Amino acid sequence: MKIETLKKRLDKNRPMTTVTMRLPEDIVEDLKRVAPLLGFSGYQPLARAYIGQGLRADLERLENDTVSALVDSLKRHGVSDEVLQEALNEVIHHLS
Repeated sequence: MKIETLKKRLDKNRPMTTVTMRLPEDIVEDLKRVAPLLGFSGYQPLARAYIGQGLRADLERLENDTVSALVDSLKRHGVSDEVLQEALNEVIHHLS
């Protein structure tokens, strides 16, 4: 994830929207029971945290899949492992 995107996600004052979602009663009760034990002020912040955690994991997996597909395609087009490694090192250095 890009640093700027991460900074925006950590902003506690970022815009919010209301979402209505039907959940089984037992899940809501479990969220209410677990939330204070994990330091959350209520079940809704805990549910947001769970959704955000799952979303970040999926985004990272999908982005990695895209990078892997790109590397495979470049290899099929004759780009050497050495050139790919140099490019990767440049990107890592640039992100640091």
